[in-house]
Amino acid sequence: MKIVLDANVIIAAFASRGLCESIMEVCLSEHEIVLCDELLEEVLRNLHRKIKLSPKIVDDIDDLLLEQASMIDPVPLPPDICRDSDDVKILGLAVAADANYIVTGDKDLLVLKEFRGIPILNPRGFSNLLHSKEE
Repeated sequence: MKIVLDANVIIAAFASRGLCESIMEVCLSEHEIVLCDELLEEVLRNLHRKIKLSPKIVDDIDDLLLEQASMIDPVPLPPDICRDSDDVKILGLAVAADANYIVTGDKDLLVLKEFRGIPILNPRGFSNLLHSKEE
């Protein structure tokens, strides 16, 4: 499956152990993570500034994501397509990639529930979905 992980999920995956870390591991090993330049830059900037990871660790994460994820340019969408215009890149990325899911903790995206047929799930909902497919 092609999965768009929002910045908050990726940051949480590298910031601490837990649900987002587990999702990242499964997506890296069994699925295709889809990123765009703007999303990757947001992740790296916040890992350094907010999470206070060292530049070396941030560089290693950058290398890992560039090696493992597919980099795709988002489809341009109108800025008023969702409540927060900063989230338009996530929706455009999902459309461009023909993603199967968007995984986010962002309420402005979660309220949509789906976008152009692509389900938008929080990390718990996505984890539950993955576990239900295993059975």
